[in-house]
Amino acid sequence: MGRRKGGNKTLAPCSSQRNDSSKGINEFDAEMSAVGSEDEVVMAERTESSNLEDGSEALALVGGDQTSADYYFDSYSHFGIHEEMLKDSVRTKTYQNVIYQNKFLFKDKVILDVGAGTGILSLFCAKAGAKHVYAVECSLMADMAKEIVEANGFSNVITVLKGKVEEIVLPVTHVDVIISEWMGYFLLFENMLNTVLYARDKWLINGGVVLPDKASLYLTAIEDAEYKDDKIEFWNNVYGFDMSCIKKLSMVEPLVDTVDQNQIVTKSQLLKTMDISKMTPGDASFTAPFKLVAERNDYIHALVAYFDVSFTKCHKLMGFSTGPKSRGTHWKQTVLYLEDVLTICEGEALVGTMTVEPNSKNPRDVDITVKYSLNGQRCQVSRTQHYKMR
Repeated sequence: MGRRKGGNKTLAPCSSQRNDSSKGINEFDAEMSAVGSEDEVVMAERTESSNLEDGSEALALVGGDQTSADYYFDSYSHFGIHEEMLKDSVRTKTYQNVIYQNKFLFKDKVILDVGAGTGILSLFCAKAGAKHVYAVECSLMADMAKEIVEANGFSNVITVLKGKVEEIVLPVTHVDVIISEWMGYFLLFENMLNTVLYARDKWLINGGVVLPDKASLYLTAIEDAEYKDDKIEFWNNVYGFDMSCIKKLSMVEPLVDTVDQNQIVTKSQLLKTMDISKMTPGDASFTAPFKLVAERNDYIHALVAYFDVSFTKCHKLMGFSTGPKSRGTHWKQTVLYLEDVLTICEGEALVGTMTVEPNSKNPRDVDITVKYSLNGQRCQVSRTQHYKMR
C-alpha cells in the first residue's frame, strides 16, 4: 500500500493539550552484506481465492476445506502467505546468503528448522552440506514440505516433522544449529520467539548456534496528516453519520504499512535488543524509555516501530533492517497513531516509555502501552495510549 510523502508545514499549536495519567536514523543497511543487489523485492499483495476448481486434492491436503480453532496454525496452511514470504527477497535472500556464505556453520552439522513452512531454509542447509536437517512445521503445509523435499532429492538429509515444537519427539538428543524465521509484525506479533527459545533450551548442544541470534526494535515519529485523516478521522462523518465509536477502535489497532522516509520527523531510538542465544521468554516483555529528537519543524501524527535482525556468528556481520530507509519487506513498518497532533520544533524531544507484553488471553497477540509527553515552545502535552496487535 502506497503512502503520500510528508513535508514541512507552517506550525500551529497542538490540537490537544489535555493531560493523562539515541540513536540516529538507522544506517544498518550499509553495514550489511547479506542481500544481493541484483535481487528486486517482489511483494505479493494478492488475496487468495477460496473458489478454486482445479487442484482439489492439493487444496484438501493443505487447508482447502478445513476449519480450525487455532487460527494461527490454520493461516499458515494456505499458499498465499508462503508465497509472500518467499517473494520477500530481502528476507529469503539474506537467509540464503547466510547459509551459503558460511558453510562452516552448517557442513556436517545437525540442524533444527523451527517453523519450516515450505522447507526453504532446510533446503538451503541441506545444499550447504548439513549432516541432517529436522524441519518442524505445525500447519498442514508440512505435508507439502515433505513433497518438496522429495521432489528435490533431499529425503535422505531432511526429515519433516509435523506438529508443535513443544510436542514433537526428535530422533536425536541434541542439534548443532537452530535456524528459524520467527519474526512477526512489530517483531513480536505471533510470539513464535518463545517456541525458538523452547527448542534452544531442549535440544541445542553446548556451544551451538541460533540463527539469527540478535533482533533489535526501534521507534521513530512521522508526519502523517493525510493518511491519518483517511484512516482515522474518516469515522467522524460517514455520509453524514457519526461513527466515531469505530474511530476509537481504529486508534487501538496499530497499522502495518509502508512509511515513506520523507515522513520521518525525528531521529530513531533503539528500544530493545534481544540476544536469542541467551535471553529468556520473559525478556520479550519489557518497558523501554525513548527520546525522539526532532530533525525539523513539523507535526507528529504517529509513532513508527521497525526492527533489525543480525546473524553475528557469520564470518562477516550479516542481516537486514525493516526500517523506512531500507529496502521493503513483507513486514513493512508498524504505525501507532497518536490521539494528539503534536507540533514539534527542531531540537525538541518527544519523550516517554513503551511497554510491550503478550496479551493475557492470547499470547500470540501483543499489548502495547505508550506514555509520551512533549514540552515544547508550541505544544505541551502528556498522555498514555494503549494499543493491541491482533
